[in-house]
Amino acid sequence: MFKTIPTILFLTCIQVFSVNAQETDWPSKPIRIVYPYAAGGVGDAIFRVIGPALESKFGQRFIVDNKTGADGKIGTLEVVNAKPDGYTLLMAPTANYSVNQHLFNNLGFDPIALLEPISLIAEAPLIAVTSMNGPSNLKDFAQQASSNPSKFNYGSPGTGSPPQLAGALFSQLAGNSIEHIAYRGTPPMVLAMIGGDIQLAFGSWSAVGTQIKAGKIKALATTGSQRFEEIPNVPTTKESGYSDLTITNWWLLSAPKNIDPRIIQKLYAELKIILADGQIKSKLLEIGHASIGLGPKESGAFIRSESNKYKILIQKNSIKVDQ
Repeated sequence: MFKTIPTILFLTCIQVFSVNAQETDWPSKPIRIVYPYAAGGVGDAIFRVIGPALESKFGQRFIVDNKTGADGKIGTLEVVNAKPDGYTLLMAPTANYSVNQHLFNNLGFDPIALLEPISLIAEAPLIAVTSMNGPSNLKDFAQQASSNPSKFNYGSPGTGSPPQLAGALFSQLAGNSIEHIAYRGTPPMVLAMIGGDIQLAFGSWSAVGTQIKAGKIKALATTGSQRFEEIPNVPTTKESGYSDLTITNWWLLSAPKNIDPRIIQKLYAELKIILADGQIKSKLLEIGHASIGLGPKESGAFIRSESNKYKILIQKNSIKVDQ
C-alpha cells in the first residue's frame, strides 16, 4: 500500500520530533568524565568541587573514570573515539590539548581537531621558586645565571611537563644559561630545591605552597596573567620583565567531535553559573586554581593559541619525548 504525501510528511515530523526530544532530554542517564591520569590527581580534585553542583543541576551522576597510560593518550583517545552523545566527556589539562601533539613523534592524532571544547574550567599559575639564599627576583637570577653559566640548574618533574617548558623558556630568555635536570615527579624536585641541588623550579601552588609557607624556599614570581591570591606580594613574570613567560596549567572539559551543539550549550550554561559561584571559586583556590568558565568558542581559540605557543617553544628548544 502506497503512503500518501500527507502521511509521509506526518511520519517525517514525528521522526524529527522524536530526535529533537531525545536531544532536549539530555541527560537521561549518568555522564562519564574520563580523566586520563591516576586517581587522586588535580583533575580529580577539581571535579570533586564542581561535580556535586553539576549533579544537582542535571539530576544525573557525573562519574569520573580514571583511564591512565601513555602520558594521557589512552584516556584522551577513548573520548576521541567515543559516541558523540554527551555521555562520555574528557577532563584533561594543558598537555593533552596543546602540548603532546608537538612533544611526541608518534602521538597519532590531533586533539584539537577531534575534540569539541565545552569550557576552560580552571587554571593554575606556576610559581618560580628558589632557595632562601638565592637571588631575590627573576632579573637578578637571570643576571647571575648569565655570569655563571655552569652553576645554575632548574628542575622539573619530567621532560615536557609545564614546569620544564616554563624553565626552558626562562633559560632561553636568560641567554640559555640554565641547565635542566629532570626528576621522577614533583616531590623529588622540591626536595632537590630544598637541598640545594637545583637553583630554580617552576611548580604549582599545591606542589610548592607548603614549603613557601614554611620558609624553606621562596617565591620569585608567578606565571599567570595576574597575581596569585595566596601570595599577593609576589609579582607576575610580566611584572618582572618577562611578558613572554606566561604559562599556566589549565583544565578543559571537552566532548567527542560532532556532538550536538545544543548539548554543549546546555552543559556550558550551567558550568558558567557554577564557576561564577563564590563558594566554588574559594574551593578551587584552596587547591591552587582560579575559576575560569570560558565559553566553547573562546575555549577553542584559547587552546589553539596555546598549541601554537608550545609548538614554537618545543621546536626552538628541540624538546622531544619518545612514546
